Amino acid sequence: MNFKISNHPKSIRVKVIQFLESDLDKLLFPFKKHSITSLEYKPFSRFSLAKSLDEVFENKLSKKLFEIINDRNTGTVIVKPEILNKKFDKDFLVKLSTGFAYLVGNPNFDSMTDKYYARFYVKHQDSSDSYLRKAYSNLDLHTDGTYVKEKTDWLIMTKMEEQGVSGGESVILHLDDWEHLDELSKNPVGQQDFIWGSPKSKNVEYKVEHPVFKKDKNGKPIISYIDQFPEPKNMEQGLFLQRLSDCLEESKNKIELPLPVGSTIFSNNYFWLHGRKPFKENTNLSRELLRIRGTFFN
Repeated sequence: MNFKISNHPKSIRVKVIQFLESDLDKLLFPFKKHSITSLEYKPFSRFSLAKSLDEVFENKLSKKLFEIINDRNTGTVIVKPEILNKKFDKDFLVKLSTGFAYLVGNPNFDSMTDKYYARFYVKHQDSSDSYLRKAYSNLDLHTDGTYVKEKTDWLIMTKMEEQGVSGGESVILHLDDWEHLDELSKNPVGQQDFIWGSPKSKNVEYKVEHPVFKKDKNGKPIISYIDQFPEPKNMEQGLFLQRLSDCLEESKNKIELPLPVGSTIFSNNYFWLHGRKPFKENTNLSRELLRIRGTFFN
């Protein structure tokens, strides 16, 4: 196996995969065959790209990613490619992230951008309607896909570039490490249906209903939650959400991760929550991210 897997220094639940420049070089030719436009317009080309990626790693990368993301004891991979060379540009990172996604499943359509992925900036000035782009606010712990009808099994975030950045570290929390899991997942209010909407920028016209907590096939709790989108129907639901929010943000077991440019975090969306710390103020602040989220192959 020509890639290295290790435990992240902050948690043995988080696995780190490192790609050497010499292996990334082997991807340049097969990746060149696919333009970004062809990947966007022809879904089958994404499978072809993913197969090229797997073959460079002896068809072991797909198995390893699937295994880690599905394992309740782990569930998160951080991929760190050696991309100091200019030939590994942003298009290369889009293709690499696409490859990761199509080795484990099918991405959901992202209404925010009308593509299978979204690229967006966090900058000093912002007039958006979502915490996602508010650089100087905390992006509280949450899961993705709370306001859409599609299942969201997993999430990929790739850091494309950044400048003028201090702060803004990624924050993640495994559900089983959360001190209040038992109290809140067993609270009957958390199992009631909540209404979930979304702001205009998400381009989703409908609302959905689902509980915050359900159980997986092994009877373990899973969560679908973000603080900005539930519309509580009564005092009981409103107070439950406030308690949930407070207990998540106060957790001592959150993991803070500075992610280098070019790296990807790939997480199970049912038992890992993610967020971001505020950035330090800087008029030149700019970070570009790529997001893909989707479902596992059956």
